[in-house]
Amino acid sequence: MFSGPLETPRLSFGEKLIAFNWVFIVLITTLVCVGAAALYSVAGGSLDPWAETHVIRYCLGLGLLFMVALTDIKLWMRLAYPVYLVALLMLIAVPILGVGSGGAQRWLQLGSFTFQPAELMKVALVLALARYYEWLPPKHMSNPLALIAPATMIGIPVALVVMQPDLGTAVLFAAVGGGLLFLAGASWIYFVFGIAGIMGAIPFIWHSLHDYQKARVMTFIDPDKDPLGAGYHILQSKIALGSGGVTGKGYMQGTQSQLNFLPEKHTDFIFTMFAEEMGFVGSLSLLAVYLLVLLAIIFMALRCQNQFARLVTAGVGITMFVYVFINVAMVMGLVPVVGVPLPLVSYGGTSMITLMFGFGLVLNAHVHRKTKFRPYETGII
Repeated sequence: MFSGPLETPRLSFGEKLIAFNWVFIVLITTLVCVGAAALYSVAGGSLDPWAETHVIRYCLGLGLLFMVALTDIKLWMRLAYPVYLVALLMLIAVPILGVGSGGAQRWLQLGSFTFQPAELMKVALVLALARYYEWLPPKHMSNPLALIAPATMIGIPVALVVMQPDLGTAVLFAAVGGGLLFLAGASWIYFVFGIAGIMGAIPFIWHSLHDYQKARVMTFIDPDKDPLGAGYHILQSKIALGSGGVTGKGYMQGTQSQLNFLPEKHTDFIFTMFAEEMGFVGSLSLLAVYLLVLLAIIFMALRCQNQFARLVTAGVGITMFVYVFINVAMVMGLVPVVGVPLPLVSYGGTSMITLMFGFGLVLNAHVHRKTKFRPYETGII
């Protein structure tokens, strides 16, 4: 469980800044700039109402990133369970105190500030699971009893967001949680039984879905069945993607987006708008930046010398990958339409701030990658 010296030298503020992965900062800033440019185009050449706010939120998020990254990693390990508990209580409060929008109740409101607790849970779940597996001795890693706690940590948020309803976020929770269990060393046997259980439960899950959720699945199978109704979003998205061609129609020249044929073009379908204007070359370039971000996260995870830092970094990376994969696959018609934004590019305040919080934890793990925990510091409480 524990190896290496009991004491790890404390880093000064200057040493922490030197240890920063500044290339990573440049990469995520590039994505935000792409998002701001796309939102400027969506608004017809205006900073209002999305582009300016998008940049302001990033600047606030960048401040949070540095604050989180420069804090002692042992503090974040101690706060892992409290942060998870706060996020869980917020999710429980959503059906009682939450505000609704678009037929779903997913938000809490404090004065004029509205936020989505599920976004905070995405990072809180990673922290809690990383803390648990830092504490768990390796010899118990595949013990069935040792899986009860992490399975519960994953299962409760999944159930709560399904009730909102928000199947996209539920899938993300399950994917991130399952990914961390695998990386922590849980036996593959459990994943085989888990997948078999999910497959067997599909008929029951189908009957519990809302009508509009069933319509999304049926539309995914046959978008032409209701081209002016449930299939409208994905058909317009495919038209925009195809019309972009190799090099695109040019910045602010996309007909589907500029003439408002494309719905939700500043949030869920912003990749489609970008692809129409910048074409296949531009889309591939944007995905290449995402790939570089993910490779940077993998590089930082591999350099961490303690389980907590390694799993936190990997968890944020899995979250980022699932975000990008589901959003891009959704607008291409490869998966049903769900409300998952494109990280750092789509407009969204809670998503931006929580993702920057997660990136701050990644950089914190990188800065403190040589930290060793004393046995008493990894206690379950």
